[in-house]
Formats: sequence, structure tokens, C-alpha cells
Amino acid sequence: MEAQLDEKVLEETLAESLAEIAPEANSVSDEEFAQIASEALEAVGGRLLFKVRTGSDEAEEHVAAGCIGDGGSRQFLLLSQPVSGGPLKVETASKSGNPLAGIAASYAALMDALNAAA
Repeated sequence: MEAQLDEKVLEETLAESLAEIAPEANSVSDEEFAQIASEALEAVGGRLLFKVRTGSDEAEEHVAAGCIGDGGSRQFLLLSQPVSGGPLKVETASKSGNPLAGIAASYAALMDALNAAA
């Protein structure tokens, strides 16, 4: 994927693929969220970079970072869902207010450097 996709189109495409594989459950386990995030990203030609569980008690949520494309055309996405269940949120990292959005590009660069050194 050479050219960057329009961010709105990217978010909408990913949201559509998620609607098919991510029903709003009452509770979402770490394993379920990892599978949902991976499948959604793969459906649009992307890959999962990392996933974490943030917050505490009732504010806990799953957050995953993924990317689509390579090199200078790489785009980063954030997927999040409350642990207690509810809708899955998809946004490009550039539009996200989540502090983890800034980590996605750094993490991808680190992984690129480690893979090149291996």
C-alpha cells in the first residue's frame, strides 16, 4: 500500500470490518480483544503493533495500536473498547487524544530497528 489512505476512509473501512467481528459484549477478555483487533487490522491490510489494558475498575479499557502500510506511507490506528463491554472505537493515531497514540509510531520504529539488527 504505497499511498496513504484518507484518514476518514481508513477509519470507516476498519469500523465496517469490526461490525462483522466485534459484537458489543457484556465483558471483553484480553484474548477476545486481541483477536478482534488483529482480525480487524488484517481485514484492511494492517497489523497489530501492541495491545494494553489501561485504567482502573469501571474505567478499564483495552487499547490496541496497529499500522497499515510501510515506510513513509505507514499510518497508525488506535482501537479501544471498555473491558466491561460496549462499542469498539477506531481512530487514526493522528486524530486520537489517547496518550498511547504517540507511542505507536515510536514502537513501530523500534521494532523496525530490532528486526533490521536481527
